[in-house]
Amino acid sequence: MSRKTDPILDDLPALRRYALTLSRDEGEAEDLVQETLLRGHQARGTLRAGGNIRRWLFGILHNVFVDRYRSRTSEERRIVATGLTAPQSAEAPQEAVVRLSQIRTAFLDLPQDQREALHLVAIEGLSYAEAADIAGVPIGTIMSRISRARARLREFEDGPQRPALQIVGGRNGRG
Repeated sequence: MSRKTDPILDDLPALRRYALTLSRDEGEAEDLVQETLLRGHQARGTLRAGGNIRRWLFGILHNVFVDRYRSRTSEERRIVATGLTAPQSAEAPQEAVVRLSQIRTAFLDLPQDQREALHLVAIEGLSYAEAADIAGVPIGTIMSRISRARARLREFEDGPQRPALQIVGGRNGRG
């Protein structure tokens, strides 16, 4: 008497391995597999009769991972944007705090596309290719935007428009 096996159960180890490769975290990998199975169940009518269920499940798993990655990236950008736009205080007398506020202002004064590109690469540590994918532009565009943003920040650092720090009671003899 031959025992018929469930093709989905047969593919679970491979799905788990792929999920772990994508996420590099066992808990996240397990969540990815669970979400894949749920979406597969909900979309079971889209699988063609006689279609390759393994390839279909791997495709769903890939899409679940991409959706979660984009969602996390979007959330991180919102958190950073909120932090950058929240009122800042420079009440502390330290020169570094004032200087950081000036640099922050210069960064926020960059055009949005340059600010976004520089943030993704310099702050989030993404590659140019990843940043280009997220921004939906060619990699050369990202490289150009970052180059222009860095040039503008260098101009701020070197230019006469840089606000002078006035340290009360400091070494400059005032106060």
